[in-house]
Amino acid sequence: MTQDMMQAIRVHQYGGPEELRLETVPRPEPREGEVLIRVYATGVLPLEWKIRSGAFHNVMPATFPYIPGSAIAGVIEAVGPDVVGFRVGQAVFGRANRGAYAEYTTAAVENLAPKPEALSFEDAATISGGATPAWTALNENIDLQAGQRILIHAAAGGVGLFAVQFARLKGAHVIATASSANLDYARSLGAEIVIDYTTTQFESEARNVDAVLDMIGGETMRRSMRVVRHGGILVSLLEEPPQDVARELGIRAMKNTAAFPYPSTRLLGDIAHLMAAGQVRTAIEHTFPLAEAHLAHERSQTGHGRGRILLSIAHSN
Repeated sequence: MTQDMMQAIRVHQYGGPEELRLETVPRPEPREGEVLIRVYATGVLPLEWKIRSGAFHNVMPATFPYIPGSAIAGVIEAVGPDVVGFRVGQAVFGRANRGAYAEYTTAAVENLAPKPEALSFEDAATISGGATPAWTALNENIDLQAGQRILIHAAAGGVGLFAVQFARLKGAHVIATASSANLDYARSLGAEIVIDYTTTQFESEARNVDAVLDMIGGETMRRSMRVVRHGGILVSLLEEPPQDVARELGIRAMKNTAAFPYPSTRLLGDIAHLMAAGQVRTAIEHTFPLAEAHLAHERSQTGHGRGRILLSIAHSN
């Protein structure tokens, strides 16, 4: 019996965007507790080009060849053993567990949720890896409360845009950083103070805040620690903050170890409900076809964008 084949992007060695190669490979089979998904849209996360380039080889070594990606939306093509609550033909979204830059992928059902009719496949594909790390950082790490003041860096990015909206829904006061081109956009998300990081030191307008959510790292993260009030908290999605400095300042500082978690059905569903009800919105900067995944990575590497970059995957049958 001939195995079904599919088109997928694979990486065979560390390098630049040219290492993203479109190939014909065997279609995966769903294992116990998994479903096979016909992918219609997948998110392109900054983490993915960092893994491809070898920047994370010490902490997240790649096993070659591999199919990049994880954030997906599509339709269930087949179900594996012991799957309940999901059916063939059902539109779903969430996180794949064996690559997502492909016509088909598999996912564990506990990392999927039904896609509301009010959401497009493209919008749903921005939730995992965009909305989910913002949600976990604000609700689980920071435990943000109404009336608190939070500084959110990179507010127009794929995680930041959700973080601003979630913080406002909780009744917090949001100070945001963004580029000159995205100041009005950050305000439209609910940020009360927006700092143009290209012209202004954020410390001049953000002082004594209850919390900082950092998506930049490096010197920006270290400077941010000094604007947190005594007893407050900084959470970084990128790196572990220096604990000696945190102790000196009398603050808590941590890396969100679940920055890109395998989200639960409930978490995905809660966020999708907010989006379907119009309480939270996403933004898609650009959509590329599967064959142009290398261009999507090139665009992601430039940074300073607005919202999420996607791959839209067409099917010939």
